[in-house]
Amino acid sequence: MRHPPRLSAPLAGAALTTASTALALMGTASGAAAAPACTVEYSVVGQWAGGYQGAVTVTNGGTALNGWSLRFAFPAGQVVGQGWGGTWSQSAADVTVVNESWNGSLATGAKVTAGFIASWSGTNTAPTAFTLNGTSCDAGGPAPTSTPTPTPTDPTTPPTTPPAPASGAPELSVDENRFTDQNGATRRLLGVNRSGGEFMCVQGHGFFDGPVDDASVRAIAGWKANTVRIPLNEECWLGLDNVKPEYRGANYVTAVKELVTRVLAHGMTPVVELHWTHGRYTGNSAGCSDVHASCQKPMPGARHSPAFWTSVADTFKHDRRVVFDLFNEPYPDRATPTAAQAWACWRDGGTCPGIDYEVAGMQDLVDAVRATGAKNLVLVPGIAYANDLSQWLAHRPTDPAANLAAAWHVYNFNACSTETCWNDTLAPTAARVPLLAGEIGENTCGHAFVDRVMKWFDDRGLSYLGWTWNTWDCASGPSLISSYDGTPTAFGIGLRDHLRALTP
Repeated sequence: MRHPPRLSAPLAGAALTTASTALALMGTASGAAAAPACTVEYSVVGQWAGGYQGAVTVTNGGTALNGWSLRFAFPAGQVVGQGWGGTWSQSAADVTVVNESWNGSLATGAKVTAGFIASWSGTNTAPTAFTLNGTSCDAGGPAPTSTPTPTPTDPTTPPTTPPAPASGAPELSVDENRFTDQNGATRRLLGVNRSGGEFMCVQGHGFFDGPVDDASVRAIAGWKANTVRIPLNEECWLGLDNVKPEYRGANYVTAVKELVTRVLAHGMTPVVELHWTHGRYTGNSAGCSDVHASCQKPMPGARHSPAFWTSVADTFKHDRRVVFDLFNEPYPDRATPTAAQAWACWRDGGTCPGIDYEVAGMQDLVDAVRATGAKNLVLVPGIAYANDLSQWLAHRPTDPAANLAAAWHVYNFNACSTETCWNDTLAPTAARVPLLAGEIGENTCGHAFVDRVMKWFDDRGLSYLGWTWNTWDCASGPSLISSYDGTPTAFGIGLRDHLRALTP
């Protein structure tokens, strides 16, 4: 997100343990060793009282398909509420999933995954028989006409007790598509952004916009927030001489460390994030023509950004409660001619079409962090100002620590600002990796849009942070507060009341 004109550029733009139950149906035809026509993995990726998120992954073991239809029956009265990755329908217990236009081709050996949200009561027994285009996935022949026998279960096996969450700010790890703490308990990151550290120093005004003392941090905790995202400036952190001496280098680092310490002291997770970077860009959607870190650039630069993350990771690597957010809002898609080039630039960096400086890709930044020995959770945003995750999974960086999650931003004026887009592009990503909406907001001075965002994320047990804990006005940016004592704006009251309702 950009910042108010008075200081910089104008505005541009279930905490339950999730059980994972996998069922693979891989039988062969009677008396033969032929490969099955299809196999299906059914999984429960998140469950809460009365509802759950599930997924079905189909592997085509037969001839290539140009269009597919998966059918199965729920054995315990489950009802699908919504789905993605296919068109879902249900009649009584029978469920049908038909391909979307973009995933209808299924080559031999290829896989496709579709996800859903469903309700349940009593028991949440998994289905045991599936057909693909009328062919049984468990026998490789015609669909059976009789009702399959459910897989027996042991009624004496006691239910698994979810681990108790760790007290205070957690040491976060990635476990499939959820955040977990050092006890193995599922955690959601819910809170706010604290803007200022990205622009005040480079503009010569100070370290932060407004107070960051204990009282102001306590006010954030008073909203029942558990996470604070802290945007930073690489030139200020690295001590480059275009920044006033009093606001750069060791002085700036000390100020950031003190804020991180206060956030931790109040039991909240600090997310340190690279926001403004060096590199001259004057192309499409340029925020400024300055080579210095005085606005949002389309990508981090190879000249300073890896060094920034080496230093930040060295500073915080001994405290895994601190989370690293690699880069605020990449937009190489505004500079490059094609989406393929934009995603390649995003991951690999180097010489990118339309960007005059050498780019540091997301892989470069992950490598810089991990080379220090840091195991901290790392967040990686998408393109289009972090609003597009459509090819995130296909281009995700390699992480030797296996502690990588996706970051996404959304405002009411973004391209992907509807439930349809979220179902199509976010849900498949969230089914594979943890997802944090690092910025949510709107420019209406109300909260109707973020209410929709929060509901969609709540229904899936995902994480989100409101932009921003600063006393601006609606004309200059979505501001959650009118006073640093936590008094909400008409926009901020929606997030405040929602967080308090989630955490009594």
